[in-house]
Amino acid sequence: MRGREVLLESLKIHGVEVIFGNPGTTESPLLDGLIEYPDLRYIMALHESVVVAAANCYAQASGKTAVVNLHAAPGLGNALGMLFCAHKARSPMVVTAGQQDVRMRLREPILQHDLVGMAAPVTKWSVQIERASEVGPILRRAFKIAQEEPRGPVFIALPIDVMEAETDIAATVAGPIYAATAADPVGIAAAAKLVLAASHPVIIAGDDAALGDASPSVVNLAERTGAAVWVEPLRNQASFPTSHVLAQGGLPLNAGDMRRLLADADLIILIGGRAPEELWFEDGPCFPIGAKVVQIEAAPSCVAFSFPVDVGLVGDIARTAVELSERIEATALAAYTAAATSRCDAWAEARAVRQAKLEADICTQLTEGHMTSLAALSVIRRALPPCTVVVEESSTTRADVVRTLPFAPGDYFSGRGGGIGQGLPGGIGAKLAFPDRPVVVLSGDGSGMFGIQALWTAAHHDLDVVFLIFANREYRVLKQNIDEYRKRFRAPTDRPYPHMDLSQPDLDFVNLAQGMGVAACRVEDVDSLGDTLARAFAAKSPYLIEMIVA
Repeated sequence: MRGREVLLESLKIHGVEVIFGNPGTTESPLLDGLIEYPDLRYIMALHESVVVAAANCYAQASGKTAVVNLHAAPGLGNALGMLFCAHKARSPMVVTAGQQDVRMRLREPILQHDLVGMAAPVTKWSVQIERASEVGPILRRAFKIAQEEPRGPVFIALPIDVMEAETDIAATVAGPIYAATAADPVGIAAAAKLVLAASHPVIIAGDDAALGDASPSVVNLAERTGAAVWVEPLRNQASFPTSHVLAQGGLPLNAGDMRRLLADADLIILIGGRAPEELWFEDGPCFPIGAKVVQIEAAPSCVAFSFPVDVGLVGDIARTAVELSERIEATALAAYTAAATSRCDAWAEARAVRQAKLEADICTQLTEGHMTSLAALSVIRRALPPCTVVVEESSTTRADVVRTLPFAPGDYFSGRGGGIGQGLPGGIGAKLAFPDRPVVVLSGDGSGMFGIQALWTAAHHDLDVVFLIFANREYRVLKQNIDEYRKRFRAPTDRPYPHMDLSQPDLDFVNLAQGMGVAACRVEDVDSLGDTLARAFAAKSPYLIEMIVA
């Protein structure tokens, strides 16, 4: 058989159903071979960044290894920004790119470059297949590495002549690997001792707490200890239910604010994440001095990487959290249980106050009739169909999104790494992962333009996604950040905002969407938003609403 046949057989026996790609000449063996494999669905996009961003969200939402096919050096180069974000997200992906015929490598032909070197910094493993006999073994290893903790993307270069070479080495899979065990009981006992001694415990839940059914275990641990739960500032998933009385929202992006926010904590339990992540430098640690730190991770390399811990637990996150909770229950005195209950009640009261203020603010803004992001979100909240999946890249609106819309794990997806352009393509990936659930994308206008070609893909494959654009016609988040920069570096604060307005001309998302085959309309007043949303959800085809917000 030929190398390309082994490649496609490898994808098939690894359970691949979808290939995200942008076609090119060096990808001819794969594209031609797909004719014989109708069960492998090729999702075509018009730019490589859209391809990788869609695959990234698909991997997060489905838990499966996403497969991507890019076009040689220029295509891989176009994709590197989104591949960086997938790397930061620890998304399991097998990313391939066609490579030029290796028999011409000394002639420096068109499209040829060191693809392995290009991809290596943002992948777990980067390799070029040199012989057809390597296709099966390398694909088997690639899928294994992508799913190993910490998960992440791998890259394979596919020379066009190797794909057409003959081999008798068939495709194989690694086989079942059973690795979901809890952390060492000695460590669990040590962690439980710290928990029982704490008066003000805090949990920081990361993306990995949303994977493998770990979230219920984290909820149980929080309730048993009365710990407030914070989440990472940049996150892919809802690792803790946003409507839970112990949910506090996202952490700030600098050490000083984080330290002040957690000032009362005497114990911090980090579960399955990369916090603390910082944007602005401040002297001092991120955590309060004197607070004990327990970290629960699935891989040894993730524990105590950026800061020291008092107890590090390595094991399956769900099982470890369960066993820690059970250990606490078995050894806790009645006084501790009463104190934990009291903490839960106090956090519930504080949350009720916040929610009452939020609803009052919403009521005021709706009464005034202004299309603010908060008013729009209150209408969206009422209009969302049951079981809706939300893909969010609204930047300055994110805090309002999380405190207005209720999310459980599996309901919410966003992007890590700080690179924008993940939202619109992410809706494609989420819909392919959840074909039977409604999918809504919440995007800013600036971030939407980074992945605007995703609209064509939605129309081309008739994917039922509702795209909601918060159009404030500016890079508002950059204006906020330059304000912060000027404050921190004592620059003049009365200066204008350079190159941060999306005007002259204004962006026209309605015409952009319609030009790519997506039905669209513009809404400028909040009173008409509800009826427009109802039409969008009833369309059962891709639909875009541009909301002009203050």
